[in-house]
Order: sequence, then C-alpha cells, then structure tokens
Amino acid sequence: MSKSISKPNKKFVRHIIKHYLKYDKENPFIFISAILAFLGIAAGVMVLMIAMGVMNGTQKEFSKKLFVMNYPITLLPIEENATTDTLVERLTKKFPQFKISPYYTTQVITKNENAVQGSLLYGVDYDREAAINHVFKEGRGDSTNKFRIVIGDALSFEMNAPKGKKVTLYFSEQQAIGFGTMPLQKRFIVDGVFDSGLKAYDKAIMYTSLEAFEKLLKRQHGVYDGLHIYTEDPVKEIEALRAFLPENIIAEGWWQQNGNFFAAMEMEKKALFLVLLLIILVASLNIISSLLMTVMSRRSEIALMRTLGATKTEIKSIFFKLGLIIGSAGIIAGTILGGFGIWVLTTFDIISMPEDVYGTSKLPVDLTLSDFSFIILGTSFIILLSALYPARKASQTDPLTVLRNE
Repeated sequence: MSKSISKPNKKFVRHIIKHYLKYDKENPFIFISAILAFLGIAAGVMVLMIAMGVMNGTQKEFSKKLFVMNYPITLLPIEENATTDTLVERLTKKFPQFKISPYYTTQVITKNENAVQGSLLYGVDYDREAAINHVFKEGRGDSTNKFRIVIGDALSFEMNAPKGKKVTLYFSEQQAIGFGTMPLQKRFIVDGVFDSGLKAYDKAIMYTSLEAFEKLLKRQHGVYDGLHIYTEDPVKEIEALRAFLPENIIAEGWWQQNGNFFAAMEMEKKALFLVLLLIILVASLNIISSLLMTVMSRRSEIALMRTLGATKTEIKSIFFKLGLIIGSAGIIAGTILGGFGIWVLTTFDIISMPEDVYGTSKLPVDLTLSDFSFIILGTSFIILLSALYPARKASQTDPLTVLRNE
C-alpha cells in the first residue's frame, strides 16, 4: 500500500510570503529588522567586492612591476664557465620560442659631482636585452660607444646625469697606481634613461655593454654570469627546461625569486576575505532575529493556517523562502553597488597613491570571476543557514497549544 505525500501549495505559500513582506503597523520593528538585514548583506557584498578587487589589482600591479626587472626565467651557474654561448645555441635549438639575453653582473658605486649611489651593473647585449625588456628598449639610446650605460630616471635625477652626460663608476676590482692599488674606476657616458615605475629599481639597476665588462673586468668572451630568458608561459616550461639543463645550472622562475612576497599578499587577501565575511555574518543574525520575531508575532496565524490544512512543509517553506528573499535581495543590491563602486574607482582618479611606493599613482582595482564567485557562494551559504532555524521553528508550532492560550 503506497503512501501519498502531498506537495506544498505554491500559490498559498507565495500569497503568505507577500503578506509577511508588507509593513506591519502593529509590529514595525520586525520590518525595520528585515530592512537592516537587507542593508547589512548589501553592504557586506559591496565591501567584499571592492576590497577583493583592490587586493587583486594591487597584487597584479606589483607582479607587473616586479616582472619588469625579474625576468620570467633566470639561469644561474653553480660552477664557473657553465653559461656559455654554446649553451645559448643549444637552448635556442631545443626551445625556439625562448628569447635569451646573456649577462654579466657586478656591484658598483656611481659618483657624479657630490652624489654617490651604490648600484648593480649588468653587462648585456643591447639588441637581445631590448627584445625581452621593454623598459630597457624604451630607455636606451643609439650610441656605439662601448663604455656607455643606461640608468633609471631616479638615479639620473639624483646624480644630475641626464642623457649625454658622464658619470664615474667605481668597481670592487683593484688597479695598480704607482706603488699601491686603488679601486678600478671608469667614466661612462649616459646613453639612455629608463623608467620602470619603481624607484627602488630605477636607483639600483644599470646596464652597459658586454664589451665594457670584457675590456674593464677581463671577463672571458662568451662565458657569462647567467642567462635571462623570456617565454610566454614560464610556469609550465620551466620543468622541461630543468630536465634539459646540466646539473651545474639552476633555473629559477620570477615567481620563486619573490615567493615570500606573493605568499604574504595571498595570505593577507584570504584573511581580509574572512574578516569582511563577518559583516555578512552579523547581517545574517538580523535575518534570524527578524524571522523569529515574525514567527512569534504570527503564532496565532500559523496555528490557524495549520488547523485549516496547511502542512508543516508549507509553513517551513514560507519562512525559509522569506529569509532567502531578504538575503537574495541584499546580494543583488550589494552586487550592483559593488560593481558601481569598482567602476567609479577605475574610471575616476578618486584615490591617489605615492607612485614611488606602490609603482602606480592610481588605485588598481581588478575583481576576478573566481573572487566574485567566492563572495556570492560564501554569502549564499550564510543566508541559507540563517533561514533554516526560523523556518524549522515556525513549522514546529503546535496549533492546539497556541489556540488554547489565545
């Protein structure tokens, strides 16, 4: 013998929900509590969208700026004479998609007039470096002098050394002077000035020719301190590269060179998400209190509906959907407000930042689809839980007890 289970009367449920959503003059605080819950959820979603957009935009901006001087992949030799022209040729044949720039490097002290600044000097092939470093390409000149340097605009300003002027570089190597020695020094002409967007890089990094290193520091031609490699997808291709390289060469990705920095930013982003989610959690308490007050004030109506044939499922569905409507309206309103806020921040220069600290003067905002999905899923989950208890409490109302007390 089969037992039939009656389905909830959707028309009846919708009618009662509309009735309960209206303003009740006898119990105005219930309506106010529902409005506060709606506003709290809307504000929470809006703040989460803007905050996550700012965090993600800042992270991308830093990645872009760090990527300027931190090449996609850097090859570093463990032993001397490991990174040579022969290796460059082998890599070019094996990985034709790679753009490779060999380099020498040393620390120098730059002096001009009364200004002194420590820097890192790279010796590069100008054409190869220009192919993988757009900052260098934009900053360099067309001089054919081997003793020429390309410096950052911050260093150029500090040294009072615009393009065409000469500066003195002091190297750690010694040169014989009479009966003693003194640090090797050489006058270089400023061949170009670049602007990476970060003052720390613009002060600390300079470029000169490979020939200058070979002439001044007696570096062996064709044997380099390392190789800079540009490729479109370094994260995937670095493993194949490591398998191809000999054991005396290390391949390091740009994300590994700055791993701690980005790990800290990612942790900060997650912590901010959880903290701001508490705004929605607090707003959800208003949904619970609003629905519970509705249940308590409508106990006689609920009992009457039960005696007239309304099932527990229908009563539960009424209050559950009531909570979902308040929460969903808050999500929709918050999404609209958040989207508008992001549009305002990206369109108008409302918030300005020091460019030398953050690398950009405009507040970067970039809300990803994944972040937005997490916001909506997290908010929806909290709203679902908030609507369950009051709905269950309403369905457990005993009509006989209520009507007897009435």
